[in-house]
Amino acid sequence: MTRTAVIVDAVRTPSGKGKPGGALSGQHPVDLAAHVLASLLSRSGLDSTLVDDVILGCVSQIGDQAMNLARQAVLAAGFDERVPATTIDRQCGSSQQAAHFAAQGVMAGAYDIVIAGGVESMSRVPLGSSRHGGSTAPGIRQRYPEGLVGQGVSAELIAQKWRLSRDELDAFAAESHGRAGDAWAQGRFDSQALPVPGVELREDETVRAGTTAEGLAGLGPAFRTDELAARFPDLDWRITAGTSSPLTDAASGVLIMSEERAAELGLRPRARFHSFAVVGDDPMLMLTGPIPATQRILERSGLVIGDLDVYEVNEAFASVPLAWLRETGADPAKLNPWGGAIALGHAVGASGTRLLGTMLAYLEASGGRYGLQTMCEGGGMANATIIERL
Repeated sequence: MTRTAVIVDAVRTPSGKGKPGGALSGQHPVDLAAHVLASLLSRSGLDSTLVDDVILGCVSQIGDQAMNLARQAVLAAGFDERVPATTIDRQCGSSQQAAHFAAQGVMAGAYDIVIAGGVESMSRVPLGSSRHGGSTAPGIRQRYPEGLVGQGVSAELIAQKWRLSRDELDAFAAESHGRAGDAWAQGRFDSQALPVPGVELREDETVRAGTTAEGLAGLGPAFRTDELAARFPDLDWRITAGTSSPLTDAASGVLIMSEERAAELGLRPRARFHSFAVVGDDPMLMLTGPIPATQRILERSGLVIGDLDVYEVNEAFASVPLAWLRETGADPAKLNPWGGAIALGHAVGASGTRLLGTMLAYLEASGGRYGLQTMCEGGGMANATIIERL
């Protein structure tokens, strides 16, 4: 019989600007991840020997993030040496996929207790630094002779296809900052955002609560080059730094276990995993995967979009959730109600479980029942997760 996988706790670090001089740029990513792991244990009163596995997402697995970062973080956190760990890469959805694998392992009976999470230090290990020519492999060149493009260009292509105006994009980004600023002011993140020892950072460094659409209107296109403009002559290049998620340093994690094990340990399950989906999609548009992922998970869950109380759709770029809204007909008021990655940051390996923790906290604060999380991923993929608050 399939067991129920539940979330007992979710934590994260505040987001630091992912550049030299950012508040967390002096912190090794192994130590950031270890801080999250140790905090999950201490908050629940668990002994590390009870943890069956640790699954962490990380995208740029090179330099400070090489050599199975998850195992290093387990050891740095002081866990018993018998606790195993693995590091996975599904691009921006890496830690969401880690949560899927963890929950599915519990449901299958392979695990009783697992920690899933992720980390990315984009100041110390720049995005793309682990790219070693995979997209130039002969088989890829043969299938896509004109070449694939970067995510910023994909965001532009989405804005063009869904006819999203510059004004719409700027307004969405400004609202993300406003919602995030309000959420911090109301203490919405206090229970999950853990200050990093030795760092004077109590809130996300990336949030600019006073951002306005008028201010963003003065920014120029972030991804236009002469070469790309010649290749895509019909694009009017409307994606800016202000309508893109910022480079970010952060770690996050969730404590997942079987409902029976939680009861044995006297721990309160906060939500259960209801449904999962993962899809591949057009690698040129690349970031449209949340649309078919949402369609697939709704079919599997037996729910309709109106049954859901909150949607966490990752704001890699403003065009991604706006196109998702157009296609799903979802209620904009339920979309990223405490702000999204444009404001809160997008530490790519950590974003999946950061969104999951935010969604859980929102369901608890609002009294909602179901939440949907979905993220676009490099290469044209997306994960989707539905949880049910308990």
